Amino acid sequence: MALPAPHLDDRRFQQFVDDAKRYVQQRCPEWSDHNVSDPGVTLIEAVAHMADQLVYRLNRVPEKNQLAFLDLLGITLFPPAAARADITFWLSAPQPEPVILPTGTEVATGRTETEEAVVFATTDPLTVIPCELVAVLRQPANSAPEDRSQDIFAGNDVPAFSAAPLPGDTLYFGLSAAVPHCAAVLRLESQVDGVGVDPRQPPLVWEAWTADGWTECEVAEDSTGGLNRPGESVLHIPAGHAVSRMGRTDAGWLRCRVVEAVQGQPFYSASPTVRGASAFTIGGTTAAAHADSVRDESLGDSQGVPGQRLLLAHSPVVATPALQLEVSVGEGWEAWEAVSDFASSGPQSRHFTLDAATGEIAFGPAVRQQDGTLRQFGAVPGKGAAIRAVLYGTGGGRGGNVARGMIQVLRSSIPYISRVENREAARGGVDGESVEEAKTRAPITLRAQERAVTARDYEELARRAAPETARIACLAADAAEQGGTGENAVRVLVVPQAVPDRGGRIRFEQLVPGEELLARVTTFLDERRPLGTRLAVGPPYYQGVTVVATLHAFRAAQAEKVQAEALDALYAYLDPLTGGAHGDGWPFGRPLRAGEIFAALQRVPGVELVDEVLLHPADPLTGRRGESTDRIELSPSALLFPFDHRVRVIEAR
Repeated sequence: MALPAPHLDDRRFQQFVDDAKRYVQQRCPEWSDHNVSDPGVTLIEAVAHMADQLVYRLNRVPEKNQLAFLDLLGITLFPPAAARADITFWLSAPQPEPVILPTGTEVATGRTETEEAVVFATTDPLTVIPCELVAVLRQPANSAPEDRSQDIFAGNDVPAFSAAPLPGDTLYFGLSAAVPHCAAVLRLESQVDGVGVDPRQPPLVWEAWTADGWTECEVAEDSTGGLNRPGESVLHIPAGHAVSRMGRTDAGWLRCRVVEAVQGQPFYSASPTVRGASAFTIGGTTAAAHADSVRDESLGDSQGVPGQRLLLAHSPVVATPALQLEVSVGEGWEAWEAVSDFASSGPQSRHFTLDAATGEIAFGPAVRQQDGTLRQFGAVPGKGAAIRAVLYGTGGGRGGNVARGMIQVLRSSIPYISRVENREAARGGVDGESVEEAKTRAPITLRAQERAVTARDYEELARRAAPETARIACLAADAAEQGGTGENAVRVLVVPQAVPDRGGRIRFEQLVPGEELLARVTTFLDERRPLGTRLAVGPPYYQGVTVVATLHAFRAAQAEKVQAEALDALYAYLDPLTGGAHGDGWPFGRPLRAGEIFAALQRVPGVELVDEVLLHPADPLTGRRGESTDRIELSPSALLFPFDHRVRVIEAR
């Protein structure tokens, strides 16, 4: 931590007054009236007040010098990061023409009496492309596709799969156009022949053809029960959906493929039958960031001198949407590019730097060289040229981390849009760095010197590369060897932010970091690691744990309420992000003992006695539970994940 700034003079107003009165008694004993009504005492108090102000300013000198030293070291405040979410726009009805949503379309959460609306703006344009069904192909496993379009469009019954369905049987649907980022609806007329399957979990997977091959589609809704009854399948089509040729038809292809049934689930005993099909587009999805968009802001005129600085009207500035700066040239405008520094900028380079925390824009300086000549780093806008910010975003912070389903309001006026929603929680929002936090970071930065040597260096640099992460841990060499990465290896564990759903529960898939996040951390650390050190960046191993407990409630307590609060206490205590004894997440590698659960449950209001606690190791992916135990061991790279707790409450009689 930063050293506390010393007080150069710790005297205050009253001490100055008392010292002056004592001095008066020594030098002028005939002055005996020291009451506040005396004009001389009034003069003493006036001087003491001025001295108190001077001492206050004097005591600020160490703090000011410290901030000046931080500035010399190049340490600036980290700006806030904006939370991001994928927003789905649903049409009121299928449209014959494309519906275009421009970049900067604003959506928001609902406004309440106690909370303001949280505003998001789209970062990419979205085009909802209309489509229709033009072809249907059927392909039993290990055979060639056969075109059954005419039969289905004529209303004839066509078996979707083999007579006895097998994994690999496929039904293809050709759309008239590729619909990337869109939500497509397949309306099917089916007959209940595909008996044997659970309609809530049929052994089917929907996929779309992209440039990288077949990519799985997210199923938003399926009322067909596994193609067993008339209904609709609403599919979210991936970004790379493209037109390709299959058979004799060029189309944007989707397919429904039979897969192995999940253990414990039944499989098809007969093929379902399709007697009619159609398709249309009903919505689309695009990315949005927690930011207010500012457009066409005039920043004034250029003075035509190097190093000119301008301030944006709104700060802090978030990375998305990126700042677009233009300078007037004759009758038109010329775009300038933001850079981190002017080290590689030439005299003709249209570059500028941006301090995102303060919103300050700086143009290139002129630096005197050793031979006495001046070298210009970056171009200088012509004198009198108008400067404007075409677009930038302001906002960010933790307030944008909202749960899924919270973004429901369309603030921009877009025709044919009936509703909006975020299917997953918005995450990635981080508050900007304070001055005190920068003071704490400065010694670490000065010691590390942009090099990752110690475990703490790796953790601090990884946080700089990805400030939106919730937790980062670096394993020492011996711990990394236990993790299987071998000698001379460093293992960095990354836990992403996860926003609980409305019930306060975190889903397992929220704790899996994305490929982009891991790649960003890996690239940043790889440039700073010592030669010969191998680097492995990835998520920790999540050890699921299921607690089965029996409680006795007090006579006046309600069993349902006690059970709900006991479950909340278990999920909160074992939370990988905010659990543990100190509320900063369950420690990596720390085992769990049954006695800790006894203590956590005993603090629940209404619990008279914790009768029994059993711990079961569990697999969050498959749901399997192991044998009961009173202690669950964790490897150094493991983290607990609470999964499917069971609490029984016995009421007092």
